[in-house]
Amino acid sequence: MVKVKTSIYIDKELWEKFKKHVSRKGVETSKLLEEIIRDEMIEDTLEHILLGLASSENYEIDFEPVKTREGTVSELIRVMRDERSNNLPGMRVLMEYWRSSGDFR
Repeated sequence: MVKVKTSIYIDKELWEKFKKHVSRKGVETSKLLEEIIRDEMIEDTLEHILLGLASSENYEIDFEPVKTREGTVSELIRVMRDERSNNLPGMRVLMEYWRSSGDFR
């Protein structure tokens, strides 16, 4: 694989956080950036494949809407997400930290 050197402009604080993240993971910056770029591009690839399978750009996904017994669908989804996150190891601690830190990026 041929590599190319490039220059980009990026927020300094974000870049410094990213470099620390890369260091903690013990990987090369270029390798992680390549992985992130590939992950970002996978959506286009999947859409291309789906369009090929559907043989049309006008495909629809058919589903039955969820009807709640009480409350709104948004409230139901929030309850389901909270239940799921409470069952994941360490997720409660992570969510408490995330909510208390106020850093929602």
